[in-house]
Amino acid sequence: MGDISTTVFILLVLAALTAGWVDSVVGGGGLVQLPALLIAFPSAAPVHLLATNKMASIAGTTVSSVTYWRRVRPDPRTALALAVPAFAGSLLGALIASHLPRSAFNPVILVALVVVMIYTLAKPAMGQTTALRFTGRKHVALAGLAGFLIGIYDGALGPGTGSFLVFALVGLLGYAFLEASAKAKIANFATNLASLVIFIPQGAGFWKLGIAMAAANMTGGYVGARTAVAAGANFVRIVFVVVVSAFILRIAYDVLTQFGVL
Repeated sequence: MGDISTTVFILLVLAALTAGWVDSVVGGGGLVQLPALLIAFPSAAPVHLLATNKMASIAGTTVSSVTYWRRVRPDPRTALALAVPAFAGSLLGALIASHLPRSAFNPVILVALVVVMIYTLAKPAMGQTTALRFTGRKHVALAGLAGFLIGIYDGALGPGTGSFLVFALVGLLGYAFLEASAKAKIANFATNLASLVIFIPQGAGFWKLGIAMAAANMTGGYVGARTAVAAGANFVRIVFVVVVSAFILRIAYDVLTQFGVL
């Protein structure tokens, strides 16, 4: 890790704290944490920044997963049906990432996010209560497919994975936002773990900074999970809309820059 000032170190830890809270409520903590690392280390190899980001993220997802499990008691069958394929997908995504430029994904992601936002705003009652659309094997199969596809995205890029998991559980399967967040955290833990399986053997990551950010992310994840449980599904929906809106603006800027509009 290059030398950084105490001020920058503290700001990165605060970014990890904020990211942990956002990620535990509705996903999308990478929108805060990864850009902070990119600004702090503009010349660092991307693999080191991605690895450091995952070190912090997995600490937060671990704590928020346990907190949700104790307080919401999500159905383990759906959670595992989502998490196991997500782990496999994330491994595959990490391999894809080494062959495709990030710019190839941005237009597709932007379209997907806009569709997610329109669908969520058009159905204000969606996610307030759990009303499953499928049962039995079809429910498990769709959860597994969603987990695998989103896992590929997480391995290849990452930011916003939790939000995509939440939307899949709410919009596709019919869960309430709060219960969806609980299941999404378990799957997000699996995708973070898969990424570290790839990164750690490569010796990637800034370990001292990663441990400090992990502690902060863990704290944010714990507080965020308790906040979501106490505030309920409507609060989680509001945070979801705000986070996805921020993600749309960020990716739209990247796409416009990519095509020379800005």
